[in-house]
Amino acid sequence: MNNIVIGQYIPGNSWIYKIDPRIKISALIILMVATFLLNSFLLMSIMFILMLIMFLTTRVPFIKMIKGLKPLVFLLTFTFFIQILGATPTEGSKLLFESQMYLSLTSIGAIILVIVLYFWLKRYVRLKTIFFLLTAFLVFFVQWLLPYVPFYEYTIRIYDLALLTTGFLILRIIIIIILSSLLTFTTIPTDITNGIESLLKPLKIIRFPVGELAMMLSLTLRFIPTLLDEANKIMKAQASRGVEFSESKFREKIVQIVSLLIPLFVVSFKRAEDLANAMDVRGYIVGGKRTKIDVMKMRISDYIAIGVVTSVLTLAILLRVGVIALAL
Repeated sequence: MNNIVIGQYIPGNSWIYKIDPRIKISALIILMVATFLLNSFLLMSIMFILMLIMFLTTRVPFIKMIKGLKPLVFLLTFTFFIQILGATPTEGSKLLFESQMYLSLTSIGAIILVIVLYFWLKRYVRLKTIFFLLTAFLVFFVQWLLPYVPFYEYTIRIYDLALLTTGFLILRIIIIIILSSLLTFTTIPTDITNGIESLLKPLKIIRFPVGELAMMLSLTLRFIPTLLDEANKIMKAQASRGVEFSESKFREKIVQIVSLLIPLFVVSFKRAEDLANAMDVRGYIVGGKRTKIDVMKMRISDYIAIGVVTSVLTLAILLRVGVIALAL
């Protein structure tokens, strides 16, 4: 749970902290759209480098971003193998690697041994991500190394275009995570709420409950790190009483998860009740007109920022249209 970075705010004073929240939210949406419009590995690599440079200039700890990517390691690894192994030869593709793989009594036994060793040794390994990737590689390596008594054979073929497509998808996922993390890292939940409410203000014409929606988003972002912190406290309290969440059997884990969820729900309802009482005491009325201490104002840097991201989107659209026109 310590790897979940959604909703976390890191205090700082770099240039991105001074950007208007409305501009940050708009820039996030625009850059995401531009990312999905790119359709080549080269353009996606350039976009990734630009986003990485932007992240480094914000002076946000890079280790936070690495921790935020850890929960996606399984997804990225699964995407990599599915794209590589499921690729079919296309016109212009070049075969880079070809090997015969065997599912045999020896290879299946070795795979089971590798998986058992992974779950047994991972508690002693500090670099768990690298250890997971190494285990995934060994699962395929033993299928090639131990062909004795085979009952199923298949061929692995790796093409250059499949590698480019896989890298393209992985870079896109990482860019989206970088952009989303930058918003929550550098903007307090209250500013995000006010920004969303301001951007959705035109919907009030059709009587859309903009204020209520913004309040719900604010409470959600506010309580994600709080509930994660409460869950960590409960897990540590139960661990001190002999409960082991990571190394127990599957049936025991179900019981342990239930024992974690029940006190977490109790704490959540208690906090929700306290928050409702606090809002009631302070005169909060659903649908009522509210005032704000800080009034958001656009500055020159905000106009420059929105101009830059709009230029990126325009360039992405032109490249997309140009590629489609050439293909036709």
